[in-house]
Amino acid sequence: MSDTATESLIRPPTLHLGRAGEASRLELFFDLAYVLVVLELAHGLYVDLTLHGLLVMAGLFTAIWFSWMGFTLYANRFDTDDLVFRLAKLAATAAIAGCAASASDAVGKYAVPFAASYLLGRLVLLGLYARAWRHVTEARATINVYLLCIGVSTVLWAVSLAVPGPGRYWIWAVAVLVDAVGPVVATLRDDKLPLHIEHLPERFGLLVILVLGEAVGGAARGTHDASWAGPSVVVGALGLLVAASLWWSYFDVAAGSSSRRLEEPLATGDDEPDAPEDEPPAADERHDLFVYGHFPLALGTVLVGVGLEGLAVHPETPGPSEFAWTLAGGLALFFAGIAMIVAGTARSWAPVWPWPLLLIPAVLLLGAAPVPTALLHTAAFAVVTAAAAAHGTLITRRTPTPT
Repeated sequence: MSDTATESLIRPPTLHLGRAGEASRLELFFDLAYVLVVLELAHGLYVDLTLHGLLVMAGLFTAIWFSWMGFTLYANRFDTDDLVFRLAKLAATAAIAGCAASASDAVGKYAVPFAASYLLGRLVLLGLYARAWRHVTEARATINVYLLCIGVSTVLWAVSLAVPGPGRYWIWAVAVLVDAVGPVVATLRDDKLPLHIEHLPERFGLLVILVLGEAVGGAARGTHDASWAGPSVVVGALGLLVAASLWWSYFDVAAGSSSRRLEEPLATGDDEPDAPEDEPPAADERHDLFVYGHFPLALGTVLVGVGLEGLAVHPETPGPSEFAWTLAGGLALFFAGIAMIVAGTARSWAPVWPWPLLLIPAVLLLGAAPVPTALLHTAAFAVVTAAAAAHGTLITRRTPTPT
């Protein structure tokens, strides 16, 4: 094979900031494994809708979320789409598929397979960052932080294989916490390394689409499991309206305004030089809040799907019920995530008051309301979320576009 052909297959990582913002086909394929994990976790919570079931689901979702985020942030900066990167990403896809295959009893008889699969994903990401450290010298200050955090996390997941529960799960929690603080520490240590601003909202927007699929799926599954009974069909239709309203609120309001603000350089003091116009904005706290704000938003959307499924299966159950509470809690997390994204990128609380902050106590109070049937409860949630989407859109249309 000629040197030119070899170079076309294997290319060293570089800091890629000028490529197109669209997600690659490999990234879309990679996301499918995470969808499988989310489906398993949602089903597990549905059949065990207790405080224990909720804590297990939330804990495992957190681990999976930060795994996805780690690979996304790496690809945002260093994806060269060469043979090495493709094989590594496919290996990571297999690792997360293993997590999906063991997620149903990840804190029971499948704990070791889950931990081993997750560990494989950590090793792949660690190898990718080691490769980037070797080739991208200008990014080493940031890469060092990621190598340290991912390395510690990898060791902890490996150690957990030999530790019986519940100690094993505490080790998992510490490992996930280490992964969670890595990007924040990297920003604080070296805020001169940019992120690919067009690619970042694209990737997180795709993730929101995928978890919204769980909300739609919850309404559909509930209608199916109730054998298409009339009240269940109505609840399913109302559930679709809830999911559509959340889609509207995110993409027409939160995503649009936050994406525009992320493209703006961070305001500097009079004594500090502005960044050159041809350079992308340096990573700062706005990007951290944008990224981390999607965590409660995504978790809340999954809870919405679980709540809608239960309400559709039991349309005559009076409220407040455990499924109404699940739906209310999911909506509260969703709007809290939107508030974090919008306020964080604007660096001000003004754009999120009263919308969407006021919606958080509103949906929680609605979840506690003594409503005669689940059908009426779902209708009330549908009205609130649809009104929230309409109100947010009107506010956005009246607010001048940032320049």
